[in-house]
Amino acid sequence: MEKENGTMWSEFILTGLMYQPEWKIPLFLLFLVIYLITMVGNLGLIVLIWNDPHLHIPMYLFLGNLAFVDAWMSSTVTPKILVNFLVKSKIISLSECMIQFFSFVIAVTTECFLLAAMAYDRYVAICKPLLYPMIMTNRLCTRLLVLSFVGGLLHAFLHEGLVFRLTFCNSNIIHHFYCDIIPLLKISCSDPSISFLMIFIFAGSIQVFTITTVFVSYSCILFTILKKKSAKGIKKAFSTCGAHLLSVSLYYGPLLFMYVRPRSPAADEGDMTDSLFYVVIIPLLNPIIYSLRNKQVIESLTNVLKRNILIA
Repeated sequence: MEKENGTMWSEFILTGLMYQPEWKIPLFLLFLVIYLITMVGNLGLIVLIWNDPHLHIPMYLFLGNLAFVDAWMSSTVTPKILVNFLVKSKIISLSECMIQFFSFVIAVTTECFLLAAMAYDRYVAICKPLLYPMIMTNRLCTRLLVLSFVGGLLHAFLHEGLVFRLTFCNSNIIHHFYCDIIPLLKISCSDPSISFLMIFIFAGSIQVFTITTVFVSYSCILFTILKKKSAKGIKKAFSTCGAHLLSVSLYYGPLLFMYVRPRSPAADEGDMTDSLFYVVIIPLLNPIIYSLRNKQVIESLTNVLKRNILIA
């Protein structure tokens, strides 16, 4: 391994997931199947929403973008995991590491904002149904989507800047299966205190803001639902919001544990498991959760399958 100018590492080694050698091929096949299902599920959901005029409403516009971000996140990390299962040398160049980290932060942050926007959309739909067409206009939806991606981009630039100020002159072994800022800070020769503080402030602020938006929105939805006299109306409201609540709960849990909790050796041990859950499993589950619990998506998919069967 060469060092730049004799002092700086230009390549890193990802230790990856810990497993017995005989599990290498089975794990490769498992992650490959998960990745293929993830891509088919998310991209299929996007195509379904795009081709069905009945789904061209704010709720499904947000859902389509969420599926896009899930596919993006999975493609940022999973292919490298698959490659590392098959090669002995788990080397990643500095530039590749920076690109992977930058792309990862954009996806994670954008998804946080999208989940908050979806919660607000459900709040308006259930709590202010008569005003919904006037509030959730195409213009507002477009603005929320643009702000979500811009927020993700700016957050990525911030953390990329924090990484570029680091120097790596001791170890080049990253104890993770992808390039993330916490493992990089641990092997840096630079003082990581400012970087940890910035992560806590900015990542924490985004999570607090988006979680608060979701919590307030669904608290208002809950009170509105409980006021309803119709059992049918209550069932429909819970059915509409249930998938989103499940997705939010699964997504924010690992993020809170990873980036907001105090750092400790015991906490660090669970980071890789948490990362694996929301980088690999959440993008797989989201299209399944939203499809199985959404009547309109199921009807649209059924109509597409019927048309294809008739054509065949």
